[in-house]
Amino acid sequence: MNLKPLTQLLKSLKRYELVGSENVNVTAVTFDSRKVTASAAPDEGMLYVAQRGTQTDGHKFIGQVVEQGGKVIVCEELPETLASEVTYVKVADSTVALGNMASAFYGHPSRQLKLVGITGTNGKTTTVTLLHKLFMQLGHTAGLLSTIVNKVGWEEIPATHTTPDAVELNALLRKMVDAECEYCFMEVSSHAICQHRIAGLQFAGGIFSNITHDHLDFHKTFANYIAAKKAFFDHLPKSAFALTNVDDKNGLVMVQNSRAKISTYSLQTVADFKGLILDDSFKGLQMRINNREVYFKLSGKFNAYNLLAIYGAAVLLGMPEDEVLMQMSLLESAAGRFQLIHRGDGATAIVDYAHTPDALENVLTTILEVTCRKAEVITVVGCGGDRDKTKRPEMAAIACKYSNRVILTSDNPRTEEPAAILDDMLAGVPASKRKNTLVIENRREAIRTACMLLQPTGVLLVAGKGHENYQEINHVKHHFDDTEEVTMNFEL
Repeated sequence: MNLKPLTQLLKSLKRYELVGSENVNVTAVTFDSRKVTASAAPDEGMLYVAQRGTQTDGHKFIGQVVEQGGKVIVCEELPETLASEVTYVKVADSTVALGNMASAFYGHPSRQLKLVGITGTNGKTTTVTLLHKLFMQLGHTAGLLSTIVNKVGWEEIPATHTTPDAVELNALLRKMVDAECEYCFMEVSSHAICQHRIAGLQFAGGIFSNITHDHLDFHKTFANYIAAKKAFFDHLPKSAFALTNVDDKNGLVMVQNSRAKISTYSLQTVADFKGLILDDSFKGLQMRINNREVYFKLSGKFNAYNLLAIYGAAVLLGMPEDEVLMQMSLLESAAGRFQLIHRGDGATAIVDYAHTPDALENVLTTILEVTCRKAEVITVVGCGGDRDKTKRPEMAAIACKYSNRVILTSDNPRTEEPAAILDDMLAGVPASKRKNTLVIENRREAIRTACMLLQPTGVLLVAGKGHENYQEINHVKHHFDDTEEVTMNFEL
């Protein structure tokens, strides 16, 4: 059992008010009241953090936690009745306290390896996944925290959120340290930043990819969304690096108040890591990076940016430049990120996670650039339920702009009616494009129809779900894999 003296955990807090004894050995840290159980020893027990969440307030469950045998309560407001056998720690922000105390409970694992975070709207998963592969290929044991999967070395641990909660995050980092990982590469979502899930972590570096309208259902305004991303760089230590994409108009805004060492990457202007695309096809990218010419297996301008970020981060972490480029030339795309599936007659399907207007436009313009606008393009796309509704008509409009045919379908409707989501998308279809736009609510049927319509040498884009192998309907996840569906129909 992992025991930590409460006094040790309290050192991670800047200010607090203590009621009760601090001579307690903490057996576990949790914010889930249902997980609290009693300990047999009178001087040890679980520490419960009462968080004020968007759905419920953890303070409501303090009484229940005490009855279940919780030994330490961390809260923003003390209950009216205090149990004599329980220690109460009053703090200004219990969510920040959770991050700091979870980090201390697991022995501050982020300080024992080099933790690099990437934030931005698009490119996070590809970048961290390929950084992890690159460093493993370079002979360094590394960890991965991504949307698709978490990894300790090559060991896979299923991922449930873009960024895990503070307790799970530190537990994973501890596991990485114990497995002698030297590095960890993680996606840092705007939700995680706002919800202080990364509080208490020490980063060796931060990467900014790009920012476009997304998650406005959570952030309410684009300014709030930018501020959330920027906060990550504001809190980087002086010892860290901050690598930013200066081709994005907010690239320098992100790092303007950062104490970290600032480095830049670009395809368009002078930068520390400068790239130039020499050739782009479905077979791969030929690029010049800092005057070195390299061939990569990935396609598309957006992947050129991802590759620059990967190269820059590796160099900033002290890896030899020529060895980095050689190993990068062996890298293949992450699952569901511009994933190519070929049909015998020359037709190509691309499964991609593009679920924002900017990401969809990036993928479609890449297809047009690679095919020199000579191939017929069919796009199958939907929008998720219980998410930002403003992007639905925009997604449909972009699909129509760059495609010969569009099939609007269901994505993850969650608790919304799929037909209502499709109506929102239809509002973005121009009148001139209506005759080339189909609405097929059943996603399986939509993909099958697209495969039947796809002519030899044509290109099919199935967008929105990428690596996901489920479709979420009314809180139930049903198995559904875009790659499986396309492959099956291509083999018919």
